Amino acid sequence: MAATDGRARRRAPLTRARVLQAAVKLADRGGLSSLSMRKLGQALGVEAMSLYKHVADKDDILDGIVDAVFAEVALPAADADWRAAMRTRALAARQVLLRHPWAIGLLDSRRSPGPATVRHHDAVIGSLRRGGFSIEMAAHAFSLLDSYIYGFALQEASLPYAPEEIKQAATDMLPGTSPDAYPHLAEMLAEFALKPGYSYDAEFEFGLDLILDGLARRGGLG
Repeated sequence: MAATDGRARRRAPLTRARVLQAAVKLADRGGLSSLSMRKLGQALGVEAMSLYKHVADKDDILDGIVDAVFAEVALPAADADWRAAMRTRALAARQVLLRHPWAIGLLDSRRSPGPATVRHHDAVIGSLRRGGFSIEMAAHAFSLLDSYIYGFALQEASLPYAPEEIKQAATDMLPGTSPDAYPHLAEMLAEFALKPGYSYDAEFEFGLDLILDGLARRGGLG
């Protein structure tokens, strides 16, 4: 029975959704450089030529997996306060980008955005407009928030250690660092970054709240 089930799984029909799902998994494991039609075919147990029945080319795959990433970010609720909606959306987007760091430079670079991408953008703009932002301010807010989210995610992806390891990395700096040689760095590490309760996650939320405060003031929303 197990062998029969295994053959049934292997014979599951190839679909565009399955191809894109496998492409996301490949990119998650090895980055975009690991994504090729040959490797994707191997991951799915088919010849690379079989993929062309479901995707046009690699660009089509990139469009599809970017759209899949956007689909993972929950849309702002239609009745949510704009600030709460933007905060929730930013936090969710950051978590998605932590799962898919290869997507950071791709999210707004595709010329053929998919339905999830367009739906996401429309929902964000709609939330800002319902919150009282002019069209111009909504555009500014959208651009600023995305720049911050993507920039922070890029910084996290470039760190030589995971966010939860930052405290240990800071601790490791101290033994070989003379407080007299670098007094300001030593002070910040000792008095802030190494204190109990410090979390690198809080840095993202601190910056996000500053941006939201500034947008509210500039938009005349209090």
